[in-house]
Formats: sequence, structure tokens, C-alpha cells
Amino acid sequence: MTRPSNISAIGNEIAIAWEDGTESYILMERLRAASPSAENTGEHDLLGKRYGGTDQTEFPGVTVTGWRMVGGYAVQFDFSDGHATGIYPYDFLRKLGGAGTV
Repeated sequence: MTRPSNISAIGNEIAIAWEDGTESYILMERLRAASPSAENTGEHDLLGKRYGGTDQTEFPGVTVTGWRMVGGYAVQFDFSDGHATGIYPYDFLRKLGGAGTV
């Protein structure tokens, strides 16, 4: 698993330099929309019924206000709209940054 060697906020993007020398640039609004948190995606019961979550797909003007590493596998971002519960695994961030699709 490739880990970030540096994370920076540049304008309206989060720039991630990876240990393998590659870089990812993710729009902050896209990062917020892709939050894998239950607050964003909801929770599903055994039959697949969704509880909670939001159908909102765009977060215009939302910015990243901070972040912290979670264990050795993910990053947790704080957003200007108060959202701070999404945990973004490194492979998910790499896909968001263009190394695949999410």
C-alpha cells in the first residue's frame, strides 16, 4: 500500500504526494461529495434498506479546513460545512485523484 508522503491544500484542491513519487489533486468539493461516512452514504440493514445519508451530490464552496492521519491506512478531513466523520482509505484517495474510478 502506497502512503502519502505529503498532503497540502492548494487553492480549492488537496494535493497528495505519494511515497511512490506520484501526485494526486482532488477538488475539495469532490472530496466532500465522495465522503464515505455514514452521514453521507447512510447505513444499510441486512436487507439492503438504507437509513440516513444524503442525496446531495454537490457541495459548492465547501473547503477543507484540516486533516489528520488515521492509523496507517487513511486520512480524515475536516470541511468548512462542519462535516468531519469521513475516513478516506489511501486507495480510495488515489482513485479520487485519477488513478482509477470510484
